[in-house]
Amino acid sequence: MQNRKLKNRDVNWLYFNERVLLEAANKTTPLLERLKFLAIFSSNLDEFFKVRISQLRQLKAVDKELRKKLVLKANKKLKFILAKVSEQQTQFGKIIEETLTELRQHDTYIRKRSELNQEQLDFLDSFFDTSILVHCKTIDIVSPADLKDGHLYLVVHIKSDDFDVIEIPTKQCSRFIQIPGAGSNYIFLDDAIRLNIHKIISGKTVINSYAIKLSRDAELYLEDDYTDAALVEKIYQSLGKRKSGQPTRLLYDMNMPTELQDALKKQLDISDVDMFLGGGYHNMSDFFGFPTPENSTVLQYMSKPPLKHPTLSLTKNIFKVIAEKDQLVHFPYQEFETVERFINEAASDDTVSSIKMSLYRIAKTSKLTDSILKALENGKKVLLFVEAQARFDEENNIKWGRIFEEKGATVLFSVPNIKVHSKIALVARLIDNKVERYAYIGTGNFNAKTAKLYCDHGLFTAHHKITEELSQVFDILERKLIIPKLKYLLVSPFTTRSTFLELIKNEIDNAKRNKQAKITLKMNSLEDSKMIAALYEASEAGVEIRLLVRGFCCLIPKKESELLPGEKPIYITSIVDRFLEHGRIYVFENGGEELMYIGSADWMTRNLDKRIEVLTPILDKDIFKELKDILEIQLADNVKARILDIEDSNTRVKKEPNENSIRSQYAIYDYLKDRLHEKS
Repeated sequence: MQNRKLKNRDVNWLYFNERVLLEAANKTTPLLERLKFLAIFSSNLDEFFKVRISQLRQLKAVDKELRKKLVLKANKKLKFILAKVSEQQTQFGKIIEETLTELRQHDTYIRKRSELNQEQLDFLDSFFDTSILVHCKTIDIVSPADLKDGHLYLVVHIKSDDFDVIEIPTKQCSRFIQIPGAGSNYIFLDDAIRLNIHKIISGKTVINSYAIKLSRDAELYLEDDYTDAALVEKIYQSLGKRKSGQPTRLLYDMNMPTELQDALKKQLDISDVDMFLGGGYHNMSDFFGFPTPENSTVLQYMSKPPLKHPTLSLTKNIFKVIAEKDQLVHFPYQEFETVERFINEAASDDTVSSIKMSLYRIAKTSKLTDSILKALENGKKVLLFVEAQARFDEENNIKWGRIFEEKGATVLFSVPNIKVHSKIALVARLIDNKVERYAYIGTGNFNAKTAKLYCDHGLFTAHHKITEELSQVFDILERKLIIPKLKYLLVSPFTTRSTFLELIKNEIDNAKRNKQAKITLKMNSLEDSKMIAALYEASEAGVEIRLLVRGFCCLIPKKESELLPGEKPIYITSIVDRFLEHGRIYVFENGGEELMYIGSADWMTRNLDKRIEVLTPILDKDIFKELKDILEIQLADNVKARILDIEDSNTRVKKEPNENSIRSQYAIYDYLKDRLHEKS
């Protein structure tokens, strides 16, 4: 096998975020939905700087002068990334302007200060006094620590290199203030403050004001070995580092004078490499909360309410149905209520002796947490594994973990160097002195909010071997077991990598025997070099490989002209649409007896070697067909799918002449709706 290079994950991630930006630019995307894609792009980029750029620049314990040298010497990759980000930011600004201009054609306006009439100015003058002024204050900038991560500020230019700083109170006030006028009229909170800045800064002549936002290193650097309790406490204490971590980006208004830029850099003790040009407004992730104007149906996606599950929604006894036959659920196409009901019925069922779950991202309030508390009130034995290192959700997870602990649950927190990323639940019932187990294994979190936005799948099963092996996984989490004995489930870091490599080798062997050989994989990210090398080898052996990768993909597919004799091309597409593709589905031809797995693991090194992940085989023939049908619909997408090629062109899949348009997310909804009608 030839040595094949890999794409850089951070560089390739930028092309994923570009796909998000392209949806914001797409004229067929409803206008308010374009604003949401702009919000997603902005939010993604913020996290990228907080996490990935921090790691790239090795900011931990590196002083300013040495950091400058590292950047100048060794970071061609970083320079490329920053140049690409700058290019995308320019495109981002243009798309915002175009979108807001088009909104005006629908009588929806975000007014500039220069456009306000006297009635609107009078309204803002009064509204500022009653609702905004109390939350505004100037801030003394002594060090970078005085600026909060991700918060918005106005740098008020007084004279020469003299300035004041005002925090824009987006936590206390809406970012978009509705003002009088025909149609739907809004103004940025930033501009309401600019119009009244003399009420905050008195006795000084204000030249102008400019928006800034500081992003900080968000990594907690928890490399040491701690017991659970010590680790949780250390994480809780470390959350404050996100407010005072090393600056990674200062986004500033491109109209800010050079002398003011220099004064700001000096005051914040940052360098040119930390400075990023932006527009007059930052934190466009606030567009998630843009008010919905009246009569805005044409500006939004057509409503697609979650469907009832054709079987689980009709039964009065969810455990009886699962015991008779495996059940598959699909979010956001179907109601998350099925998962909530599974736990709620377990909480009330007299025969249930225990409930075990792994929780990765816990909602702040939910029916699920209420059901867990109800189970504890009813005397059920509840074991919860709460991931204390789920980035940006640590505080909420730890808070809930402590609440559950106080109510009587056995709560296990994560340990360093390994996260529990699996989405699993196990209910045990005692029927005639015999333990019967019921399992849920999914691709997405136990979170009702994200279940409305993320495309995920979940399997309910009472299959004896599956539930017995899942019980072993919980024994590992409880540290009652070190190495599981597994035949059905794939569990990282024990069997996932080795099993997938064996399955790929099996396809290679079949291809060499002139048997049909095919691998079809859907995942969020493809990064692991060994798995990619195995796919390269399979391609060269003549295995047909079809990949669907939402995010970054480090595999470099060959052009048709580069293929060796007998080699099959690796074809990769990515779908960015109304919902976030999040499911993981792995299918192997296996000599005509196909094997399929779903679960929580992507093909990243961390998912294979450094996390507890669980994938389940799909054993029920009906469910296998249903999931295969859904996967085939996605592979046939010719409306929202883009090709991941060697050039990172993000070219749309071309619809062939006389071929029907297939927008997979809508087609899947219709497919499941038809199945619901067939059953009813």
